[in-house]
Amino acid sequence: MNSNTKNDGLRTRVGDMLLAAGRGFVLAVVSLPLAVLCFTLAAVSIALVPAGLGIFTTPPVLTGVRTFANWRRVLAAEWSGVRIPVKYRPIPEGADPWQRTVMMLGDTATWRDLRWLLVDMTAGFVTALLPAVLVFYPLEGFVLAAGLWRVISDAEGGPYWYGFVPVDSQATAFAAAALAAVLLVVAYRFTPALLTAHFRLTRAVLAPSQAELTERVRVLTETRRDAVDTSAAELRRIERDLHDGAQARLVAMGMDLGTVEALLEKNPAKARKLLAQARQNSAEALEELRDLVRGIHPPVLAERGLGDAVRALALRLPLPSEVNVELPGRAEAPVESAAYFAVSEVLTNAVKHSGAERAWVDLHHTDGMLRITITDNGKGGAVIGAGSGLVGVERRLGTFDGVLAVSSPAGGPTLVTMEIPCALS
Repeated sequence: MNSNTKNDGLRTRVGDMLLAAGRGFVLAVVSLPLAVLCFTLAAVSIALVPAGLGIFTTPPVLTGVRTFANWRRVLAAEWSGVRIPVKYRPIPEGADPWQRTVMMLGDTATWRDLRWLLVDMTAGFVTALLPAVLVFYPLEGFVLAAGLWRVISDAEGGPYWYGFVPVDSQATAFAAAALAAVLLVVAYRFTPALLTAHFRLTRAVLAPSQAELTERVRVLTETRRDAVDTSAAELRRIERDLHDGAQARLVAMGMDLGTVEALLEKNPAKARKLLAQARQNSAEALEELRDLVRGIHPPVLAERGLGDAVRALALRLPLPSEVNVELPGRAEAPVESAAYFAVSEVLTNAVKHSGAERAWVDLHHTDGMLRITITDNGKGGAVIGAGSGLVGVERRLGTFDGVLAVSSPAGGPTLVTMEIPCALS
């Protein structure tokens, strides 16, 4: 039983050794030309950006580089259990070539990929090929000891070097075989670990550095602080609206009712007039409270979800709007709220500033991303900058790692794209 167990363990270890050697050989042979091709295309394309041509070539080339890097991440996880995180910034769907180029070149993950290509075609190639060399190079030493050394020595007219052993006799051929045996033992012990070391080298280059993680924490902290500041400002607004609006009307209504009570017997006509005024104040106070509630969290958003809430919002706009919704489920309430008020802000800007005759809103969810596109046929010129309501939208989305892209050339049309990573229930 013990003998069978040892034999099974030996066969498993030999199989792992050969499998690691084969995989390393495939990596070395396939990855080197691909890495050289990707790096060359990326370098040329980025160099052509100032000339204008690179604006159109850089996004597809860098997308290819990311696909190649992601393929290596998959192999690292499947072949060696090495997990390499993917940390690319999402690019909004519908972004034009210039925006895609700027966003991809502004992503530190892009430059990590390019550094990795340089490492992969040098140190990465060596570490991938080494397991195969350790397994297959010893075969040459055994063949030399079997008598092939004579043929090779005669052909070369001198000793044939196997590693550091000059083979020119049977004795030196046996020495070469001994070296081959040592290499084979090393291969048996370390070949799978060497392949894992190759993928760990890949992870060391592709994974975000500590400085990048620190910067990411800083950005998240800033967006969370903006969210807290926005919430505090919203609470102050609600307090002002209640104090100056509904509360004032309710106080006036209470005073009118007190006067009515005093005049009910002495001056019924005056009392009826004050009752009518109190009824009008109560209706206005109720309407103000409803508006206030809609501004905090629209009931239709809580009851029917984001799609119907945006449809209801579009119906209340003076600008004719067409809404297309393809959402198979609902996102978490904070995400829905952020998306709703972002859409509300963008549509409000379109009504106030664009001079548009029509707007289109599209909401759909693909690849774990809620994508919202708002288009209007106005005069264009919208930018994300100081004094623009789009800054608030960008901060609101940033709280959930969302992104905002705006394409608004002079003369229009304006295309605003928002993306928020989320799952639907």
